[in-house]
Amino acid sequence: MPRRIAVDAMGGDEAPAVVVEGAARAAESADGALELLLFGPEAPVREALHAREGAPDLPIRVVDAPEVIGMGEAPTEAVKQKPRSSIHRGLGACHEGRADAFVSAGNTGALMAASLFILGRLPGVDRPTVMGIVPTLEGKCLLMDVGTNVDCRPAHLVQFARMGAVYTERLWDGEAPTVGLLNVGEEPGKGNEQTRRAYELLREQPDLRFAGNVEGRDMLAHAADVVVCDGFIGNITLKFGESIATTLLSEMVRREIERQDLSRQQAAAAKGVLEGVQEPFDYEARGGVPLLGVEGNVLVGHGSSSARAIERMIFAAADVADEALPEAIAAAFEEVPASAS
Repeated sequence: MPRRIAVDAMGGDEAPAVVVEGAARAAESADGALELLLFGPEAPVREALHAREGAPDLPIRVVDAPEVIGMGEAPTEAVKQKPRSSIHRGLGACHEGRADAFVSAGNTGALMAASLFILGRLPGVDRPTVMGIVPTLEGKCLLMDVGTNVDCRPAHLVQFARMGAVYTERLWDGEAPTVGLLNVGEEPGKGNEQTRRAYELLREQPDLRFAGNVEGRDMLAHAADVVVCDGFIGNITLKFGESIATTLLSEMVRREIERQDLSRQQAAAAKGVLEGVQEPFDYEARGGVPLLGVEGNVLVGHGSSSARAIERMIFAAADVADEALPEAIAAAFEEVPASAS
């Protein structure tokens, strides 16, 4: 039976055209394994769909959602004032069982607020979280939170660790993943009051393989499979790392090619090496990441997502739905003794 994915047709800087193109590509590639529901104002979404060659014959249906939550709108107010938005109605389809997952490259704050309002939190979860995927010398690790929760209590970091461990086990086939705490030093007493208390709590968890404190440089050496921190630190860390790979290295290589006056063939070889280094940092290859901790499958994408990113996010949503991730997270929290949570 095909997976049915609800798509926010108005999410992103170039919606609905880019979203419709990404959805059409996903439907074509899936060869009948996906059914897509595009939520947005019916007229412009349907116009974009019919303008795309071959799209009217694909398993894609437009569902009218006449209100749009803009990228710059205050999340809570927008969610309250626009109950007929594409975010509201797409999440509603998941809540009612008419869709297996919802994907959006729209207003992340509004998506979080609406997810909590419509789907609710999983038992045991105080703060749903969004993760970042960081390339390492041994593959990749999770960094969480990366901006959804800029202020966190130590107990929240424990919850992030538990959800991240479940994700790596289910989606990456990671056996007994290790968890690290992002900190300014390796020793147990390092950091501020929050990180010192989080260290003690993580060390006490019977279900987590706590690897201790992880410095920024050690994260790239794969000191742990899951690295936790508050969203303020996580967002800065993730964006700084991405900028080194995508901006600084690119410009440095360009300048060095000019300085050394390389031949066209040598320059092409150097650029090929650079592209190989940058590839693991390409968020568009993943498309989006799940919002962990809510009662449903919700994926978040960049506002600047291309059609390729939308396509990949739709397939990522199908993978998450296949693994029954919310149920697995709920089971993990259920198994932990109350005294250890």
